[in-house]
Amino acid sequence: MAKLIYAAICSIDGYTEDAAGKFDWARPDDQVHAAVNELERTIGTYLYGRRMYETMRFWETVDPTSAPPVAAEYAEVWRATDKVVYSRTLDAVSSERTRLERDFDPDAVRALVAAADRDVSVGGATIAGAALAAGLLDECHLFVVPVAVGGGLPAIQPHGLVGFELLDLRRFDNGTVHVSYRL
Repeated sequence: MAKLIYAAICSIDGYTEDAAGKFDWARPDDQVHAAVNELERTIGTYLYGRRMYETMRFWETVDPTSAPPVAAEYAEVWRATDKVVYSRTLDAVSSERTRLERDFDPDAVRALVAAADRDVSVGGATIAGAALAAGLLDECHLFVVPVAVGGGLPAIQPHGLVGFELLDLRRFDNGTVHVSYRL
């Protein structure tokens, strides 16, 4: 049975981007990037909001012959995965295997996950917050970077009390910690 998974890289104080909207401090090294690649290999469909899609669309353009191996591997994984973008402002999508939806419909997402033969990933804190509020998330994976940014976009946006059960935790040489939870 497929799961709906939220994965994010965040600061130690819980933000995916700082108050200026930047996330350059979150760039993973090769060891962390390889762990992200491993997690992403299980995904059959990505669900994105407009901003996350516009960021991730970069992977459509990566030249695997000139990119570092870990980046080339991620580009291959990303390109081979279906994508659904939720946006009321985009006129069209510009990547392969991508469709545009105007509204995040929890019932449609529930049906998508139920029919999927591979896990579904929700990408972006805002869309993940909507999935969390609708009770759709099965797992949460946070790659916590050892930097505090003091404000910005929270990685987790609960609408009330939400319990998490620790599944695993892994430390990386650069101080990043991967924490995974079941909801």
